Amino acid sequence: MRTFEHCYGLTANTHKNMRLHALFIGLAWLAAAPAEAQVTPAYLDETIPVEERIEDVLNRMTTEEKVAIIHAQSKFSSAGVPRLGLPEIWTTDGPHGIRPEVFWDQWDQAGWTNDSCVAFPALTCLAATWNPEMARLYGKSIGEEARYRKKDVILGPGVNIYRTPLNGRNFEYMGEDPYLAARMVVPYIRGVQENGVATCVKHFALNNHEVNRHNTNVVVDDRALYEIYLPAFKAAVQEGGTWAIMGAYNLYKGQHACHNKYLLNDILKKEWGFDGVVISDWGGTHHTMEAIQNGLDLEFGTWTNGLAGGAKKAYDNYHLALPYLRLIREGKVGTDELNDKARRVLRLMFRTTLNPHRPLGSMLSEAHYDAARRIAEEGIVLLQNKGGLLPIDLSRAKKIAVIGENAIKMMTVGGGSSSLKVQHECTPLDGIRRRVADSVEVVFARGYVGDVSGEYNGVTTGQDLRDDRTPDVLRDEAVRTATQADYVIFFGGLNKSAGQDCENADRTGLSLPYGQDSLIAALAKANKNLIVVNVSGNAVAMPWADDVPAIMQAWFLGSEAGNAIAAVLTGDVSPSGKLPFTFPAKLEDVAAHSLNAYTGERKRGIVDIEYKESIFVGYRWADKHTDKEPLFPFGHGLSYTTFDYGKPRVDAKSMFPDGKVTVSVRVKNTGKRTGQETVQLYVSDKKASLPRPVKELKGFQKVTLAPGEEKEVSFIVTREALSFFDDRKHAWVAEPGTFEALIGASATDIRGRVAFTLKTDD
Repeated sequence: MRTFEHCYGLTANTHKNMRLHALFIGLAWLAAAPAEAQVTPAYLDETIPVEERIEDVLNRMTTEEKVAIIHAQSKFSSAGVPRLGLPEIWTTDGPHGIRPEVFWDQWDQAGWTNDSCVAFPALTCLAATWNPEMARLYGKSIGEEARYRKKDVILGPGVNIYRTPLNGRNFEYMGEDPYLAARMVVPYIRGVQENGVATCVKHFALNNHEVNRHNTNVVVDDRALYEIYLPAFKAAVQEGGTWAIMGAYNLYKGQHACHNKYLLNDILKKEWGFDGVVISDWGGTHHTMEAIQNGLDLEFGTWTNGLAGGAKKAYDNYHLALPYLRLIREGKVGTDELNDKARRVLRLMFRTTLNPHRPLGSMLSEAHYDAARRIAEEGIVLLQNKGGLLPIDLSRAKKIAVIGENAIKMMTVGGGSSSLKVQHECTPLDGIRRRVADSVEVVFARGYVGDVSGEYNGVTTGQDLRDDRTPDVLRDEAVRTATQADYVIFFGGLNKSAGQDCENADRTGLSLPYGQDSLIAALAKANKNLIVVNVSGNAVAMPWADDVPAIMQAWFLGSEAGNAIAAVLTGDVSPSGKLPFTFPAKLEDVAAHSLNAYTGERKRGIVDIEYKESIFVGYRWADKHTDKEPLFPFGHGLSYTTFDYGKPRVDAKSMFPDGKVTVSVRVKNTGKRTGQETVQLYVSDKKASLPRPVKELKGFQKVTLAPGEEKEVSFIVTREALSFFDDRKHAWVAEPGTFEALIGASATDIRGRVAFTLKTDD
């Protein structure tokens, strides 16, 4: 039974007391003023529309007060205006859990005893659920934890596109397809913000690798920008209604993304009508005049690299602090930009800190652990299952050998800013032992030694993973253990150390580290009932795939990792996850690497990286180059049951530009157990004036079917789904002609297709 003593304590009220103090100061002048002056300010009157209240308080603020609220006052907070009762804004790293408290002006841990959290699965896992309901549950749950901890802004989620499997931060994002990422981010945002906590969707935009992240100037054509790299952000703004956006570290058109005219002013605020706050990434602001003029609203973390210390107590010297104020006083800039920035920050306050109707939130609840487990279970992907080895038949198993460091290593610590301090984390070995109890003997062998540190930014796992035995000794022990077991489960993959799945560094290659490939090959020879569970946020090479009957992709699953994995391995849950990105057979099959459009070397000065593949990212590239068959395709994922698809049909053979067609297909569970299947809709333009992908994802539905049950799945196809971005016209265009709707279980497993035409208005 879990204990929840971390939920309570005087320290939990610290931020609340600080805010109440600011409010009391701001209202004290009312009590001290003459009776005839005691009129409630308009901005405190809830009967008045919020925009009018914002203008009222803006008019009461001095220039100095406006400047004070648009930059940080500590590592994670920005100032309020005590004179007017405007409280501070407190941010927190996410997007997988609420970061532990640090000192006011340091990255070091503050030493609180009540700032542990529930770690939710990494966002690659959430995307792998292909289930917007899970995204809503995720957002609601993490939003409740943030609200309880008195946080106003969650610095996440991330929706940058998976362009290369070497990107150390891919585990924080939602895969390679803009449509999938868009559909998953919208409910996440809504779930968080219903708690009166803002999401800060990141990193806007083109943050697709970590090496040289501060000095990479991305060179990309407008088609790729609008079709691949912007749609999830646009959905976050226009459908999700996110209250904040975080700029990226990289440059675009020679300007840093945190103060980029094209991204922030022209696209985000003008084209999309974003009315929220643009927040800089920590260390992402570089130029005072650009910060003033090019759309940055709230500056954080200047003079750090996002991770290291930086200048001490330098907040008044931030670009949007005294340097800005001096330019105003000297008459070198006006105050129109300042008023717009302050107005946006005030709007954020009214949506969060000044919203008296916010729920109180909750922390470390059974409901949150249950949500973390459910999301993890739905996101686990069964990649291969030759001979139906899985699920494990516990009635016949007497001994299970668990092998590999990732079976025992806690994965919630590390990875960069998403590193967490958890109240509880169930490792895979613990989860399996708990599930089988005394019915099956479970033995463990280390197999390999990877990262034994277990520490990041002052948070430690408390594990002692040191092992001085040689690789040969470890391998021999693992093989010997495997020969004596009925089932062998190898837990390997990556971890969240620098150079693997970790911020501020990329991987050096696609292969598994620590000699795992040779170990897996040896285990496959020792026992034919081998199951490989890959724990990672990235694709990895699998040269042993033909020799291993069962392969599972398990992601970084958070607090309930072991319990979720055990449930799927033993068949308590039928796997239903689908890959949100392509597993290439080799690195050279990835567009960015095939075209020499990625650099893994750290360089000084501005580095231009041209996205030579344009719109052909992920499965779009694989479809175009049929000789580059992926190891496992986008959208792939097996079940413990089977599904038959009927012939797809459309309700009309043609549509007008303002019309629609409905594509329907019947899906039946032909197996012996209940399962979930994600039906995927791709659309193919058979003839276009510009190059187009062979097909593009334009819809998906996850359905639950009992044995023998059949359901009809329908998709509505509108002109939007048929459009491409014409950079010559700077407009979305749907050209009349023939299209095909393709229904599939993955990007390469197409079960049926049906044609229809788009007519002109004539």
